[in-house]
Amino acid sequence: MSQLMSIRIVLVGTTHPGNIGAVARAMKNMGLSDLVLVNPMRFPHDDAFARASGAADILDSAMVVSSLKDALTDCVYVAGASARTRTINWPSMGPRDCAERMLLEARAGKVAAVFGPEKSGLQNDDLDLCHTLLTIPTNPDFSSLNLAMAVQVLTYELRVASTLDGGPGFESESPPATGEEMENFYTHLERVLIDVDFLDPDNPRHLMRRIRRLFIRARPDQSEANILRGFLAAVDRTRGSD
Repeated sequence: MSQLMSIRIVLVGTTHPGNIGAVARAMKNMGLSDLVLVNPMRFPHDDAFARASGAADILDSAMVVSSLKDALTDCVYVAGASARTRTINWPSMGPRDCAERMLLEARAGKVAAVFGPEKSGLQNDDLDLCHTLLTIPTNPDFSSLNLAMAVQVLTYELRVASTLDGGPGFESESPPATGEEMENFYTHLERVLIDVDFLDPDNPRHLMRRIRRLFIRARPDQSEANILRGFLAAVDRTRGSD
């Protein structure tokens, strides 16, 4: 079960503190303990500890951060949970396949599952930081799934998958690039694309979102990310000599 310790649950903009407690309880039931809260509306709060019902230790150790980027800096793989349809298609998985993939990725480093606010869910800017979209199939006539229920579905699948033989892990000369390393690359890339007049600085998001999808599919490791940054640095030097 040690791989479960490499799984992080991230809650973004949770509005009701009781839901945070219920998520902590769901996590502890299935052997997870790493909880990160991004801009919760109210936390710490008595309602959270009341709903945790024996999982107060997870709330006590929960980290509170101001941005999703901060929550994912050390992660090598991220799944974003959402039921909303998107203009740009993200790679998507159901909870069973997603759990198996997360445990496989956890052999190389920290992985995370991200859940958005109860009413609005994750925004596209949040999904830009994710490698896949986690979708939980529900009754189409009543698809309202409580936040803690959604976390419980995934953590149950993670628990089951952790008991299975997942086969060989990834073999690479270099570990996967972390979220922080890829964000630094995207920032550098966007600046260079603007400098060479390839990207409109007043409307960069749509193209950059598609570029992110491309590199998410490619999954650069740390050495490859360094090569890409070196290429961009060479472009910077060439432009500077003009």
